[in-house]
Amino acid sequence: MSDKKQDDKRKSKNEDFFRNVYDVVRLIPEGRATSYGAIAAYLGNKRGARIVGWAMGSSYTMPGLPAHRVVNKEGVLTARLLFETPDTMRERLEKEGVEVKDDQIQNWDKYFWDPEKELT
Repeated sequence: MSDKKQDDKRKSKNEDFFRNVYDVVRLIPEGRATSYGAIAAYLGNKRGARIVGWAMGSSYTMPGLPAHRVVNKEGVLTARLLFETPDTMRERLEKEGVEVKDDQIQNWDKYFWDPEKELT
């Protein structure tokens, strides 16, 4: 297989994975949040949290995508600097009733939405 065909195949596979990530993110209910790792595990890649983060990296301004509901495994707003302002992510979560202090969701267990449990 030529390098071009391999690159095209790899690009298509990444685009499909990114699309799947965005589909899961759209299902996160208002007032809840999930982690990069939980999305990766649901999509069959338990060690793929970084890949989900990479997919999310260009999505923070996509209309209709509640990217503010995706945080790290401890509930920390690690992507906050990718939003319009450093406070946008926190403000959106708080508007939905999620408790945030020092850029970390409080009572993480209360707000955590696990797609493996919720979508199966």
